[in-house]
Amino acid sequence: MTSEEAPLAPYRVLDLTTELGWLCGKILAELGADVVKVEPPGGEAGRGSPAWTAYNVGKRGITLDLASDRGRQRLRRLAAEVDFLIESFPPGHLEALGLGWPVLHRDNPRLVMTSITPYGQRGPLAHASASDLELMAASGAAWLAGDPDRPPVRISLPQAACWASAHAAVGTLIAHHHRQLTGRGQHVDVSAQASLLPALVHAPMFWQMLGQVPRRGGPMLVGRNVHGAALRNVWRCRDGYVTCALYGGAAGRRSNRALAEWMAERGMAPDFLRAVDWDRFSAVTADPEEIERIQTAIAVFLLTLSKREFAEEAIRRRILGYPVATVADIVADEQLTAREVWQELGGLRHPSGYARFDGRPARPRRPAPGPGEHDDEILAEGVPA
Repeated sequence: MTSEEAPLAPYRVLDLTTELGWLCGKILAELGADVVKVEPPGGEAGRGSPAWTAYNVGKRGITLDLASDRGRQRLRRLAAEVDFLIESFPPGHLEALGLGWPVLHRDNPRLVMTSITPYGQRGPLAHASASDLELMAASGAAWLAGDPDRPPVRISLPQAACWASAHAAVGTLIAHHHRQLTGRGQHVDVSAQASLLPALVHAPMFWQMLGQVPRRGGPMLVGRNVHGAALRNVWRCRDGYVTCALYGGAAGRRSNRALAEWMAERGMAPDFLRAVDWDRFSAVTADPEEIERIQTAIAVFLLTLSKREFAEEAIRRRILGYPVATVADIVADEQLTAREVWQELGGLRHPSGYARFDGRPARPRRPAPGPGEHDDEILAEGVPA
């Protein structure tokens, strides 16, 4: 498959999203779509910020004043010819402008329109606005983040919009598949709050299976031991943190044994640890005191290692674990460098995209567009000036 034959190469997207959906358009662009970023005169809120610049790479740009009849007419004509339209206005906003789903669908029955909002198009909170912090709290994600003896915390980099955009991209592609089978477009309704539920991972099962509301575990994995023992997942090392744990199953037994053997080679495995029968050991049923003794010995050992040393040996010994990366670690990561992930665009360093086709990005990369940078060419392609 060549870059010209990337999955979405023949398709065009109108991107009317705010921060809640910027990444959705970028994902579609990295799959080959021609994504046209639509902005109001003067540019949208956030333009020029690091986030805006990062999430709008690879798109073309056009200025349309949707407050004017001419701007609305141009958007409607463009929407009649494109394949996808993504937006994140409050529910009812486009309808009030005469640009809602019934109108656009009638003009273009094959159109896939994806609407991304904090709480979805329907329900008691449909018209409520929400910040990243509010969405993290409303989804339950904040409740599970942090240490059990302190208040909840938020992830430092806003995450809600990323989760919403990722789910919106998947929903858009599912609707695209439906269109390929039936010839009919669909309206995709994405709730940012609901999009965050997978981030909770195990939490829903606590309630469904045990009738318990899970609490923050900090660096511990909770709910893995029938006696209530907490299994440590994040550990200090010499220059930062690493993650590994006592796991069950065949892979876990092998990993546990490999870690114990490494400790023994370094002369840091106590007698009781060398005596453990890892074929019979179960993190699920082990006595909490045994778990504590093993983890105390592991903690002492890991403090002697650097993140790099741990990573190299974990790969070599097939231990289930990896270093906790900082931003500097990601920039210097040899695997990413080997894959030629980084690219200079507009004087800034960007990831070159997660998907490649025939060894190349899906579409030639371009910096985030300037205000109205491609007005003339886009209007010439689809709408009379």
